[in-house]
Amino acid sequence: MAKTETISLLAELQNLNAPQLRRLLVEHLTKQKLGLYWESNAIARDAALNANVVLPRVVPEFSHTPEGTTHHRNLVIEGDNFDSLRLLRATHAGKIRVIYIDPPYNTGNKDWVYNDKFVGANDRWRHSQWLEFLYQRLVLARELLTSDGVILVSINDENRSRLELLMDEVFPGRRVGSMVWRTKDSTSRTDTNFSEVHEHILIYGGVGFAFNGAPKSQKKYKNPDNDPRGPWNIDPLTVNADRFERSGFFYPLNNPVTGVWYPCDPDRVWAYASESRIKNLDRIRTGSMESWIQQEKIVFPVGERVVCWETHEELLAAIRAGDVPRTPKRQRPLLTADTPDLNFWIGRQVGFGRPGFKKHWEELNSHVNPVSSWIPRATEGEDEDEAVIGAPQAGEGTEAIQAIFGTRAFQYPKPPTLIANLLR
Repeated sequence: MAKTETISLLAELQNLNAPQLRRLLVEHLTKQKLGLYWESNAIARDAALNANVVLPRVVPEFSHTPEGTTHHRNLVIEGDNFDSLRLLRATHAGKIRVIYIDPPYNTGNKDWVYNDKFVGANDRWRHSQWLEFLYQRLVLARELLTSDGVILVSINDENRSRLELLMDEVFPGRRVGSMVWRTKDSTSRTDTNFSEVHEHILIYGGVGFAFNGAPKSQKKYKNPDNDPRGPWNIDPLTVNADRFERSGFFYPLNNPVTGVWYPCDPDRVWAYASESRIKNLDRIRTGSMESWIQQEKIVFPVGERVVCWETHEELLAAIRAGDVPRTPKRQRPLLTADTPDLNFWIGRQVGFGRPGFKKHWEELNSHVNPVSSWIPRATEGEDEDEAVIGAPQAGEGTEAIQAIFGTRAFQYPKPPTLIANLLR
């Protein structure tokens, strides 16, 4: 704010009475928003913002037109990125589907220039200059994107929080998420014993944007019983809720064909309610357990161990010995001395296996695996339920630059493999 404007405002305040000042204060406080602020009025704006548009010139000796074509498939613009973005806005507004940028990281190590000068770590307006610099360019980049377009921005951990708030302001409601990839094998900060070996990629997309993902594998889906509904796989029959959260889903499950009973996991109850426990089944959109059994969608174990405890003491002895049905992974006992209505299990055939849900391939909501936010190295392996963007080995970017220029022409180049995988 200019000095004369400040003096004028103070003069106006002196003439206001108490109710007027109170109302002005309330208006000021209620106008405040949650978000990011920087001193854009206190710094010298980027000189390029008020300069005339600098039009590029074609350099024929640097240009290449493939044989049999009349136009250039690719375009390289060398110059200030603000001027370049203004030029592209005139020719490519609303036509760009993917923008990837690797902005200066504002580390304070003279890694970027603002208004023709390096910005150092002790610059009073270091962060404000950085935010203003990016804000003006991101606003232009936003106008280039198609409705289903996406912008991907690399950033280190130190400045991720500031940049993410800035992106939220420039691209409100368009945040998709972020990815994390390993940039180096090892490093160290001796004062804190903390190793910084990763960077982020912030992702902001339009309303119609979606990653391609990857086709789901069908190898787990078989049809051993010649089910006319096609190949199927066994999914868990439990959900992440305990017996206190969903009491109507905690009950003994019976196989009507064999008469064998199965105890419910108190920490992960059945996914479907029983008609004997829920009175108003109209509220249960997923259907009852009895209806799924009738549709032969519940797969009961075959060839499992089945026991029958004839007395209460016999059952307690089995519980003390740990010889009761258990959860598959963590091997937690499903029957304990504290199990509600423990006497129910006396004199019944109890199975040690776990029922599952018959999930048919054709019933899947999608046959595409989503893209993972974690970008692993090739040596880390892949999750079958996610589309993985592979991260290159450390040093690939530097090796690529050295191969082209014969030296490290610039620091921290992004690996070509990473960019290619993101685009794919």
